[in-house]
Amino acid sequence: MATKKKTNFKKYILWFWATILGGLLVVILLFFTASIGGFGALPTFEELENPQTNLATEVISADGVTIGKYATENRTPIKYKELPENLVQALVATEDERFYEHSGIDFKGFARAVIKLGRDGGASTITQQLAKNLFTKRASRNIFKRIGQKMKEWVVSVKLERQYTKQEIIAMYLNTQDFIFNAVGIRSAARIYFGKEAKDLDVQESAILVAMLKNPRQYNPNREISKEKSRRRRNVVFSQMAKNRFLTQSEKDSLQLLPLKINYTPESHDEGYATYFRTHLQKIMRNWVEKNPKPNGEEYDIFKDGLKIYVTIDSRMQQYAEEAVKEHMANLQTYFFREQKRNRTAPFYDIERDQIRGILTRAKKNSERYKRLKIAGVSSKRIDSIFNAKTKMNVFSWRGNIDTIMSPMDSIKYYKHFLRSGLVSIEPQTGHIKAWVGGIDNKHFKYDAVAQQKRQVGSTFKPFVYATAIDQLRKSPCDMLPNTPYTIPKGKYGIPEEWTPRNSQEKYGGMMTLKDALATSTNVVTANLIDQVAPENVVRLAKSAGIETEIQANPSIALGAVDLSLLEMTSAYSTFANKGLRVKPMIITRIEDKNGTVLKDFIPKTKEVISEESAYVILKLLEGVADSGSGIRLRSSFTSSGKASTGFPYKFTNAIAGKTGTTQNQSDGWFMGIVPNLVTGVWTGGEDRATHFAGITYGQGANMSLPSWAIFMRKCYEDKSLNVSKEDFEKPENLTIKVDCDEVIDEDKKVIPKKNTDTDF
Repeated sequence: MATKKKTNFKKYILWFWATILGGLLVVILLFFTASIGGFGALPTFEELENPQTNLATEVISADGVTIGKYATENRTPIKYKELPENLVQALVATEDERFYEHSGIDFKGFARAVIKLGRDGGASTITQQLAKNLFTKRASRNIFKRIGQKMKEWVVSVKLERQYTKQEIIAMYLNTQDFIFNAVGIRSAARIYFGKEAKDLDVQESAILVAMLKNPRQYNPNREISKEKSRRRRNVVFSQMAKNRFLTQSEKDSLQLLPLKINYTPESHDEGYATYFRTHLQKIMRNWVEKNPKPNGEEYDIFKDGLKIYVTIDSRMQQYAEEAVKEHMANLQTYFFREQKRNRTAPFYDIERDQIRGILTRAKKNSERYKRLKIAGVSSKRIDSIFNAKTKMNVFSWRGNIDTIMSPMDSIKYYKHFLRSGLVSIEPQTGHIKAWVGGIDNKHFKYDAVAQQKRQVGSTFKPFVYATAIDQLRKSPCDMLPNTPYTIPKGKYGIPEEWTPRNSQEKYGGMMTLKDALATSTNVVTANLIDQVAPENVVRLAKSAGIETEIQANPSIALGAVDLSLLEMTSAYSTFANKGLRVKPMIITRIEDKNGTVLKDFIPKTKEVISEESAYVILKLLEGVADSGSGIRLRSSFTSSGKASTGFPYKFTNAIAGKTGTTQNQSDGWFMGIVPNLVTGVWTGGEDRATHFAGITYGQGANMSLPSWAIFMRKCYEDKSLNVSKEDFEKPENLTIKVDCDEVIDEDKKVIPKKNTDTDF
């Protein structure tokens, strides 16, 4: 009996070892089969050396901040040295405790997984997970195919371990993980979930991201339904870190008591800073890649090739500009809404009901919804029905977006009530565009008010008339002209009727210095000047200064009867600030490929427009606008008419040259502001010219646009790191034109202070 039991025991031992050895042989055979391509092609040496992944193109500001990306997958790889130590520790402790001990395959972990049937977790190493991310398709549900995939992962893992260091493998793994919500890779995840760079993650933030590796949707801290699971999984990571001695027991206990924290900062085309600028830049880049192919002749893909576009925008100025526009426009809009309650044709004035229907019909046909329905072949009758049917939608408001129910047609009417605004700021010496605000909200208002839109410029065009007179006729700010109606006869300059402009407030009489005339936007003086220099010469100077739109050489341009873009106007004004030298605006300084190789360096293009002396004189003229004219609220709490203006207590004391502009019926309000090293233009108005304030009180440029400039500049001055100038404009050494009307110049062109008498000029 004992012999029989002994025999049976030996049989069980033999069966045990036969099973073990047989299983091992099967694994070896499967591994060998996979290594020779039996389960499908393996990545080549070149593919292992340069794994093909979609990389986001970064838009990097002048101060080194990534302000946006173009991406199929929002992935920007970083190196191991940019990973915080706590993140690496959390990853290894949770995902692969023996990472530094194995060579790609953890056989001990594999044996545990087989014996316990995966109840204590799988056996995939970090290297295997990287292999799966890079080279293996989605896991098959077919068990035999899945075995083949697993063998391929093993083979690729071993090759990866031979090819890369452990540190490189960790970095590659974290760079390839998809954390959802457009966060592909650890850098995007850190920016989107916590609003910071990966290197700045603290231990709790690192634990949350590592917790997501198990299942980024199920353990996502940004989904309300999964926040508790995320917290519990984060605490598992802390436990693993304590188990592996990366945390003490007391540290673990304290960390596990903390509430889940997150600073969700989405990255998409409609979110973040400089959204309108990024849209414009994308158009520029599409044109650039067409003309600048790769060495192999292929075209760069800005959504996949990981380019780095270094732009002139300063992220700090951009932030201040967007804050300034939002702060002012939210306030201005309250006045506009209040006024529209009394307007039977709100938000339109001066047009008939059939014209209003035409405006709304055009808006409907320009909408994306209408275009999609038309492409789908939907009938006009059905489209009308859809546009008049109420549906759920999310609409813009200055108090935050609102979930509501309204028809698409009602939403079109709703959005027509909102005033729009744009701001662009240029460094005149370099042409670098430092801030670009194309509108109030890029998600709901797509039209770019900086470069895409052209509107009537009003009195902001007058400085080009004055500059022509100064440059050609040597006019002085102290020269006088009569403040009386001025007529240009029929036929002169080809005009069909005689032209006699009026002053906006119908005030006439006496003589006015050019400085006072420009400060108060006196139309009759400007009409006199353009007749002295001829409209074609004004057009020639304006185009030389940077106006690219075709302008008719008509006397009416003296009062701004021409549609131009905000970018054109601001660029042209920059010529005055740069001593008469025009520098073409720049938005890109350098483009690099994903490896840091410089593909293109951009240099400024310059052109002399007027003399340094003439440029200085026009600046002194424009200083009068802020000192005593329509821009006086920059200095005082009172308007130029003496009325209190407590809503605008700016009280700047530094040199400011500027010009306000208001067009017919208050459809457009402009302000162009200049300090020695920054020129900023602001436009405000409705989407349609019939959308405007009823009166001049709120509808003038000094109320509609000047406050945005003032708030922006105040923020810039508060940030000392920006070095925005508070100095006076640099005076030319050999100034021969009198700019201070309290001074006289003798025969030897020397300045003599004016005597304190009433008779001296």
